[in-house]
Amino acid sequence: MIVVDPPRKGCDSVCLDTILKMAPKKVVYVSCDSSTLARDIKYLCENGYEVKRVRPVDMFPMSGHVETVCRLDRK
Repeated sequence: MIVVDPPRKGCDSVCLDTILKMAPKKVVYVSCDSSTLARDIKYLCENGYEVKRVRPVDMFPMSGHVETVCRLDRK
């Protein structure tokens, strides 16, 4: 299993390609930006992973910020 928690800009291509080369059974992706999460998950899903669970986590009450935890499994 690999757990990634990138900055707002998301994972860069080197990181995503390294994940694919390592080919873990599971990837847990923690994100503070839903648009970069969607971009990176799309790339991982196009390359052999599928989304199994998504959970929002409100770590900053009374604000518009939400962390999202997503589990992907290798097909």
